[in-house]
Amino acid sequence: MGTSTETEAFAQRLRRALESNGVRVSPTVVSNDFNLRYWGRSITSHTARNWLLGKAIPTQDKLRVLADWLQVSPDELRFGRVTSPQSSPDPDQSLSALGMADREMLTRYLALGLSERKTVRDVVMALSLAASVKKSG
Repeated sequence: MGTSTETEAFAQRLRRALESNGVRVSPTVVSNDFNLRYWGRSITSHTARNWLLGKAIPTQDKLRVLADWLQVSPDELRFGRVTSPQSSPDPDQSLSALGMADREMLTRYLALGLSERKTVRDVVMALSLAASVKKSG
């Protein structure tokens, strides 16, 4: 489904995304957690192993589920960092637009371990969902 280099690069991105979300890089864990989120035909541990070892790349529908689960864009997971001069703001410019308290919060966030970062992301996601429900209701 892609060249050896493409599949290996995908596997590296997948492993990084799993680790940054506090998910153990294990074919069994990946297949079980993936199957909880995917409404199509479930995958086997062997399939997840092939993804993790860079032997295969998931189909687009599975890639979307992985990306949603791991909180990355499907394009970034599949192809790597996608940068477009028109759509990507300069990260330094974006940071300078933040207030001092927000910059301090981001500095502290980046100093946390992977599992603590996941907890913070989960809390922010829950607060964001609660705020959107409150606005619409």
